[in-house]
Amino acid sequence: MKKQFEIWLVNLNPSKGVEPGKIRPAVVVQTNLLNQVNHPSILICPITSQLSKEDNILRIRLGVLDTGLDKSSEILIDQIRALDNRRFLEKLGELPKEKAFELREKLTSILDL
Repeated sequence: MKKQFEIWLVNLNPSKGVEPGKIRPAVVVQTNLLNQVNHPSILICPITSQLSKEDNILRIRLGVLDTGLDKSSEILIDQIRALDNRRFLEKLGELPKEKAFELREKLTSILDL
């Protein structure tokens, strides 16, 4: 079972337009209520290793410690999407509590909840 705020390697191919593609890490943002019942898709935010130069409401910087990532990266908040469970390849790690809190806050802001 996948859990909210875990980081997984996922297959985002094929991509269209500005969507991130290829095999890359992503963080699960879907509630564990749906994750527990084997919902056929899971909401994620992709992760990129192309770092922005400035702080950005649409990104969260991650280090390699405690995440399972092999290089510094950023969560792409504005690229939230649902993936079929078959696109998940392997669990890499999970977000530290402070980054999970920041992700929750930024998602709330961009969704105007």
